Amino acid sequence: MACPPSVSAGFPEPSADFIHGIPGEFTPLRDKFFCLGGGLPATARVEGRLAGRLKKTVVMVGMMGSGKTAVGTALAGRLGVPFRDSDAEIELAAQMTIAEIFERDGETFFRARESEVISRLMDGRPAVLSTGGGAFLAERNRQMIRERGVSVLLDADLELLWNRVRHKDSRPLLRTSDPRATLERIYAARAPIYAKAELAVKVRPDYAVADTVGKVIEALRTRPDVLEA
Repeated sequence: MACPPSVSAGFPEPSADFIHGIPGEFTPLRDKFFCLGGGLPATARVEGRLAGRLKKTVVMVGMMGSGKTAVGTALAGRLGVPFRDSDAEIELAAQMTIAEIFERDGETFFRARESEVISRLMDGRPAVLSTGGGAFLAERNRQMIRERGVSVLLDADLELLWNRVRHKDSRPLLRTSDPRATLERIYAARAPIYAKAELAVKVRPDYAVADTVGKVIEALRTRPDVLEA
């Protein structure tokens, strides 16, 4: 797989086993995905004073709809590091959506594969990693993140989350007769575990993505072991 130098410079190649597991008809999509560093836009504007200063992988955690992918992508651009998305990696390898994996194989199977993917994505150079809403619930994942990176919670209130996910059919856990009540139950059950994240940033409805990214960078600066001053 050959990437244009201006795009691929500095990004690690995916493993041969992972590449060979992707069907041939999806090769163009696969190559585009990895040439962009697993999701970092080729045109991302790196903030010069932050480039090369990230020492550990930043793992975005939080509820579905909290903005982990959007904020994580923009944060990676600011820091000049790759962006990784565990759900996107799983879907790319399986050629199925997360909802389809849940339906066919069940949540237990998915969570086991999710842990494997997160472990692999945390190898190598520091990056920004977005995880699924349930990933941080597993103690093995929390321990792995503590040892090899830093967790950042995007803390959004229930009303904001509902407004963001209510019209989407891609959330398997919300495919119930009363999705609002289901979201409330999930939120209440997960909040105490999300509170274990090492850093937390409040997500506000009047914030643009760039505003939230700025708050994340402020939080990271309190950890010189993660982001050099």
